[in-house]
Amino acid sequence: MSPSKREKEYARRRYAKRAARQEKAARVARERRIVGAVVVVVLAAVVVLLIVLNSRTETDPEAPPSTSETAATATAEGTETEPEALPTTDPQRYDAPPPASDSLDTSWDAVISTSAGDIAVTLDGAAAPQAVASFLMLAGDGFFDGTACHRLLPDSLLQCGDPTAAGNGGPGYSFGPIENAPEDDVYPAGSLAMARQPQNGESMGSQFFLVFADVPLPSDSAGGYTVFGQVTEGLDILEQIGAAGTVDGGSDGRPAENVIIESVDIQ
Repeated sequence: MSPSKREKEYARRRYAKRAARQEKAARVARERRIVGAVVVVVLAAVVVLLIVLNSRTETDPEAPPSTSETAATATAEGTETEPEALPTTDPQRYDAPPPASDSLDTSWDAVISTSAGDIAVTLDGAAAPQAVASFLMLAGDGFFDGTACHRLLPDSLLQCGDPTAAGNGGPGYSFGPIENAPEDDVYPAGSLAMARQPQNGESMGSQFFLVFADVPLPSDSAGGYTVFGQVTEGLDILEQIGAAGTVDGGSDGRPAENVIIESVDIQ
């Protein structure tokens, strides 16, 4: 039985309120960090000034850098720079996933705003109620905000949703079983699916992947992968991310261009 418009609107407002609370808390934290940083900088400047005033005299001008210091600087400047480190976040941890009924057995529209552009998706609460309920809760709590998409298969998919950006992070809970996996093990372009550990159909958490080209992903002993939605806009953005390749040029690795999720908004 499909939910009434009133039920869905109530749920949408609930997720919107969660997002607003999370944003307010994040803003307060940012302001505190800025104030703290300013204080530290001011104190550091005062200490440096005092040291300079105490160490300098009119007859002892500042000495030039030594030969070894100059050589070290030149060597450092000539070294090829490492890729920029991926950001990590410290999101809320949960004891258990929300009930599958929170998906209301219906579809939801969402926008995943990233540093590369906005990706619109539709979540299928009827075909994958547990995965959708989890995604809705995490999105509403701002769990994905500031997280990096840590894995790319340049010819097919982008994986995101890990706050550690290392491939092993999550919300503190896991769930299963697998829902709505394709019978032929082929995931069409536009599929939005849950990542999981090999051989473990109960290990889904917050990590998900977006498919931008048809890709076969063979089932293991646990089955396939939960498909809980579809990309409706932004497939071209994913294709561009894929075309840029990985940092080491391989077929499976970190995206060459950092992709950061800025927010996930439930429409």
